Amino acid sequence: MRHLTTMIHPSIEHLDDQSIYKRNAARSIVVNGEDILLLYTERYHDYTIPGGGIDEGEDIIAGMVRELEEETGAQNIRGIKPFGIVEEFRPWYKNNANVMHMISYCYTCKIDRVLGETNYEDYEVKNGMKAVWINIHEAIAHNEKTMAESDKKGMSIERETYLLHLVAKELL
Repeated sequence: MRHLTTMIHPSIEHLDDQSIYKRNAARSIVVNGEDILLLYTERYHDYTIPGGGIDEGEDIIAGMVRELEEETGAQNIRGIKPFGIVEEFRPWYKNNANVMHMISYCYTCKIDRVLGETNYEDYEVKNGMKAVWINIHEAIAHNEKTMAESDKKGMSIERETYLLHLVAKELL
């Protein structure tokens, strides 16, 4: 799979002598015309691509399908194709580590337009997460405004907005 970019959080000056926790994630890019299936998160006031961490021993594509079904209620997932890898280094405060090295494996796929039931984790419910079909250009503009103006933004918004720009350029 092609490497798309490596992002390093501005608070990380170097990786020498850092304790690094590695996390693999899978993300689903689902486009229908100029609409894209995203997760709106009220807490962070942003749009993100469905996906999340891969469980120990879990196949990456199986994890992608699981996350997509849980977070969006996607049905009839098909036509899965690799899109690319995003690497991130960001602050981390668990697992006796102070830096997380996240590798996001991004795939495109098709689904039925009508979504089924979601299965959110408690923190996702508390954060006000919901699956939405939205015009990709509106989502990009929204995230860029959030990055410029909001103190609520999370650490993922730069990755998500980078990916949205790339999807708009390459897949529309």
